[in-house]
Amino acid sequence: MRSILEEVKSKYAAVAASDLSGAHAGVQSVAKAFGYTAEQLESIPHEANMGLSCGNPIATANLKPGEVLVDLGSGGGIDVLLASLKVGPSGKAIGIDMTPEMIERAFNSAVKFGQGACPANVEFRQGQIETLPLEDNSVDCLTSNCVLNLVLDKASAFREMYRVLKPGGRVAVSDIALKNPLPEELAPSVAAYVGCIAGAIPMTDYERLLREAGFEDVQIVDTKKDLNVYAKIENQTGCCGTGAQEEVTNAPGLLREMAALIARHDVNQYAASVQVYALKAK
Repeated sequence: MRSILEEVKSKYAAVAASDLSGAHAGVQSVAKAFGYTAEQLESIPHEANMGLSCGNPIATANLKPGEVLVDLGSGGGIDVLLASLKVGPSGKAIGIDMTPEMIERAFNSAVKFGQGACPANVEFRQGQIETLPLEDNSVDCLTSNCVLNLVLDKASAFREMYRVLKPGGRVAVSDIALKNPLPEELAPSVAAYVGCIAGAIPMTDYERLLREAGFEDVQIVDTKKDLNVYAKIENQTGCCGTGAQEEVTNAPGLLREMAALIARHDVNQYAASVQVYALKAK
């Protein structure tokens, strides 16, 4: 039996290799539902957007020209590309992802975004959040979009985030967190873990772990977004998405299980799309 980490890698590698993109109306609907504007979505290649978001962290990161932005679990590169416009030529937008398939997709999106060449202020690196391929005190702002819930050792991840931030650096993350305990059927489900639910932790634990890592001014804000919006994406195989029931009938067993679980449980009762803010002291 494969480990949860192997399942996560396999599932998101499959998403990266799929044709899921902003060219699909459902993907656009999800992105807009979680805060992306039509102007933002039109400014990037469709391939960078796969509808895997649960927020728009770039909208609240307050990025400035010349800053170094690192997006954790950068996927197709949507937030890195949008950030590159804000940090400008004197800044840097770096994406970190654990799957080579996602790195390749993001780089190809960046080349298309740069009209034939990856912009000089954009970079993608393969790595895991628990062991970031970054120097100490080298980052102004960390973002992440519906990824930290998938990390198995969140305490280590938060310590790594603290390590790489410059003094005075900040966290602006969109994620899934729990507001009520999961029912017994969902809690141990590998499908629910890959789908961003079973790996999520209570908001109180989220705040505690960030503070234990050294962060100050921690805020966990429930955005009140409807997580059932993911059902608009047909054939989605990643974060929270199950696709319409008829679309996953012939899908791998993991997808069928997740679709069945969501059909029996309204995830909004247990989980929430949250914005997470924190600071590293100067």
